[in-house]
Amino acid sequence: MNLQQLRYLDGIARHGLKISDAAEMLFTSQPNISKQIKQLEQELGIEIFVRIGKRIVAITEPGKAILDIAQRMLHDAENLKQVGQEFHSQDSGHLIIATTHTQARYALPPVVKQFIKRYPKIKLGLHQGNPTQIAEQVLSGEADIGIATESLSLYDDLVTLPCYEWNHCVITPPRHPLLEEKKLTLAKIAQYPIITYDFAFSGRGKINAAFEAANIQPTIALTAIDADVIKTYVELGLGIGILARMAFIPERDKHLRMMDAGHLFKPSTTRIAIRKNEYLRGYSYDFIELFAPHLTRDVVAEAMHIHL
Repeated sequence: MNLQQLRYLDGIARHGLKISDAAEMLFTSQPNISKQIKQLEQELGIEIFVRIGKRIVAITEPGKAILDIAQRMLHDAENLKQVGQEFHSQDSGHLIIATTHTQARYALPPVVKQFIKRYPKIKLGLHQGNPTQIAEQVLSGEADIGIATESLSLYDDLVTLPCYEWNHCVITPPRHPLLEEKKLTLAKIAQYPIITYDFAFSGRGKINAAFEAANIQPTIALTAIDADVIKTYVELGLGIGILARMAFIPERDKHLRMMDAGHLFKPSTTRIAIRKNEYLRGYSYDFIELFAPHLTRDVVAEAMHIHL
């Protein structure tokens, strides 16, 4: 048994049991992967995969247990490598952040600027996606850190920590009738077509919950994953927008008007996610603290230890 065989096993599982796709990802040949997996099965004395002819169609029950152990071993091997890199080259490496458009566009720029200034040799990457994709990227090791508002705390294999709370606002074109209202209410908002986030994004669940609690059925004219898209269609007069307060920038959004809606929708919490048992390099802790100053290295390390 060797780590390469475990990598092949993991690769097959991650690519929908398609050996050809795993071989391409791992820069090897399909026959080589098949041979190595067969040798692993012979050594362990069990069949890991269910086969029809030469095609793999499922993972056996003992195979699932083997895969779980193999993935933990690969994770630990990567942690060992990280420890070595930490002490060999403390100011070089890479850091991948998986996050939503709203965070990448409105919350992260000052953090990224400070981080790059502090660590010019670190290769920093931003992967944008929905909260489910973000969680999956962190779990698979594609990303080191995940940042999102929805869903991250639902994954047992992630350690999640709260970063900050934020509220929603309502945006309209200039001279919109809603701007004349002395007090913004859900009933008054519901009189107009609404443009807001797709359900998986930026506190959309809090928006839905508020209307449901008030027994009001709003007209959702358009949904998007991108606050800038929402603002574009509001500017076109297709409806009013409900979006994250941080996404409205007065000096840039001069063709829109904003009304605070913090009293109508419950605040949302942006969270940071790290894979359990992950070894974080020093600069990863620094990035987290730059984004959420209360999440110091000691706080994060303690949370990671508690969740081991």
